[in-house]
Amino acid sequence: MFSTTIRKVGPLVALKSQYGPFISGRFVQGQGEALRFEDPATGSVQIRWQIFSFIALYNPDKGTLLVSVNSPSESEINDAITRGHHAFQSGVWSKASTLHRSNTLFKLARLLHERIPDLAVIESIQTGRPIREMKAQLGRLPEWLEYYAGLIRTQHIGFVAPTQGSLLNYVTRVPLGVVAQITPFNHPMLISVKKLAPALAAGNSVIVKPSELAPISVLEFAALATEAGIPADVLSVLPGASEVGKAIISHPLIRKVDITAGTKTGRAIGSVVGQNLAAFTAELGGKAPVIIFDDADLESAINGTAFAAFVASGQTCVSGTRLLVQDGIYDAFLAGLLAKVKSITERIGDPLNPLSTMGPLISPVAFERVARMMSQTRGKVVAGGSRMKGLSPLDGFDLNHGCFYPPTVVVDVDPKDELFQEEVFGPIVTVTRFKDEASGVALANDCKYGLGASIWTADASRAHRVPAMIEAGLCWVNTHHRNDPSSPWGGMKESGIGRENGIEALESYSQSKSTIINTASPEETRIKDDWFAGDVEEKRYG
Repeated sequence: MFSTTIRKVGPLVALKSQYGPFISGRFVQGQGEALRFEDPATGSVQIRWQIFSFIALYNPDKGTLLVSVNSPSESEINDAITRGHHAFQSGVWSKASTLHRSNTLFKLARLLHERIPDLAVIESIQTGRPIREMKAQLGRLPEWLEYYAGLIRTQHIGFVAPTQGSLLNYVTRVPLGVVAQITPFNHPMLISVKKLAPALAAGNSVIVKPSELAPISVLEFAALATEAGIPADVLSVLPGASEVGKAIISHPLIRKVDITAGTKTGRAIGSVVGQNLAAFTAELGGKAPVIIFDDADLESAINGTAFAAFVASGQTCVSGTRLLVQDGIYDAFLAGLLAKVKSITERIGDPLNPLSTMGPLISPVAFERVARMMSQTRGKVVAGGSRMKGLSPLDGFDLNHGCFYPPTVVVDVDPKDELFQEEVFGPIVTVTRFKDEASGVALANDCKYGLGASIWTADASRAHRVPAMIEAGLCWVNTHHRNDPSSPWGGMKESGIGRENGIEALESYSQSKSTIINTASPEETRIKDDWFAGDVEEKRYG
């Protein structure tokens, strides 16, 4: 049994000083090679990965060492997948009764609920996101486990096909086998649980590769799953960088890959998955338009837009980054938004302070991307636009050591500008005027992405009409970034393939199987089904 010392991190939270992969129901050492680190002047770290190395995690807000995480070796990756395959074939979970799987997921939901306070602190420390955000987000996660636990009890997933003749054709759904999930840093627990709940409910064995920037909470969750009764080898968590992910997705025993990532990464992974003829679900990049019509409630639109744009420091795929505002309300909206941005900026502080509004970007690499895109825009910056330094006005927290970037507003941006077209993954919004409904919809659709969008209007007819014209898999009206385990989540165009959540997700982790039974008597069968009887009597073919 791999074990390390326990130390306090944050209020009342104990972490191991070192983590390893979670394989066969326990943490193991992980046989990764050495890893080189460079500490730039920012106070954070740059990481140079070697294949199957260990990870050193630093607080994004302070640049101080948090823990180290050993990655698996190539043989350990193969072992985890092979064990998952053997567990699947054994039927210990894949053929367990629906009631048993449901009860186990309900128990896991209860255990997760008990651990939310300290898991929220872990999430805040490893991502830099404010503790208020993480408590609110993690507080909803048991709902996904409960939803799928209930769904497999109540959803009629089999049916009898209306086959002709003396045949009974019943159709059932069966799990796929060993499935792989690649999850990002921005919502470590949320996205992992969203993917794990339907995969486990359907009876699969699961290999999770969490982001190398935020793996701790997902590793802790794996231990909870074992405590709840998920059998050993049914769930493994293999932390590491891209080389670990490549080794997992290219393994021939993997029958499905489910990722949340950028579009470029999604294309690369999809090409590998396709070679193995495995199923593929991908929630990819986004550049969500927020369309604000003249008749919108001004205060609600300002508040909702601020949430859409700046929660998670803009590091979400559905971040409302393109604000499209009708002429009649433009000036009042912009003035109100700038006042809101000023208030948010003044209250950025220690992420563990419940009053803090925003955290830092996840890493120097993320910060450099935001800074580069801002330096190249021809738009006019009217708020933010440069690194935050000094002490926080809120609580005196030292902002110099983390990648803190303020909420930023840019106007007069050409629709062909990179800042209008490309995903930034930071707290940057562009504000663009439009004249009428047709031009607003055209601007909203003038983008290669199609994940999320929101419409702000008091017109009930428009509230139905405009979403039907928007090229996005998710469209909110008078709100933004609302999520529920029952509501399908996924994109159009270059924003992905397939859907998370709801019945679609459960079905995507299974496949149909037809069983066709001849119900004719033996006497009838002998006469009608002897194709080579030597007579010319018409027989059924197929």
